[in-house]
Amino acid sequence: MEESSDEIYSIRALDFLDKDTNIAYFNKVASIYESTSEVVTASLFAKRYACLSIASGLYAMSMYNKSMDYSLENCHMESIFHGEAWLPCVRLTNSEVSQPGAGERNEWRDRVIQNIFADNIARVWDSFSKSVKVSKSVLWENTAIYVYWLYENQFGEGASACQQAQLLEDYQYLVDEAPAHLFGETKNPLKKFNSPKKVTTASETPLRIRKTCCYYYQVADDNEYCPTCPKIKHEFVSV
Repeated sequence: MEESSDEIYSIRALDFLDKDTNIAYFNKVASIYESTSEVVTASLFAKRYACLSIASGLYAMSMYNKSMDYSLENCHMESIFHGEAWLPCVRLTNSEVSQPGAGERNEWRDRVIQNIFADNIARVWDSFSKSVKVSKSVLWENTAIYVYWLYENQFGEGASACQQAQLLEDYQYLVDEAPAHLFGETKNPLKKFNSPKKVTTASETPLRIRKTCCYYYQVADDNEYCPTCPKIKHEFVSV
């Protein structure tokens, strides 16, 4: 609800549609990620932006049947540091809440999904990919992994049986049934990257191996890969 005092890393989401603004912003946040590549910086920042843009919106939708306006025109990214940790948040200019009418939840849900993805995420990813030539597949998989993680591991905490059922229904709709236009794409990007989890020799916990690399290893200590990185030679275990 409040504007950050940090004007260096805070930005209107709408400004991400400008190529020069993107490049200038990536040059600034590169120092946070210790990155020397615009493509790497764009990918790593996209992870943060995706989580900030979808987490609260999808949680409100699935847990409480409520929504707010997450369109680019209504969003600001406010920079906040806790010690050395950079933990920005999203501020909405208009925080008015809407709810579905009786018997209209499915249509309302489509509008919520379109507002978060087509009216925000897709426009930013298209701009990022044109600004620094980062692959949109990488950006969309960066988004998809957070949707999977939030619904599979986070949203259900403390949920009632009714809320659990709605979470599952919404999740299945997002990753399997939702039409592509709600995401501003020609194919549903969440369905595209939703591969089955498998046990590998490197992990006893089943993993959903990524199809694209997010470039994290280029800024990690000792060039360490994410556990689900496709660059790792995963040997799958039969169970």
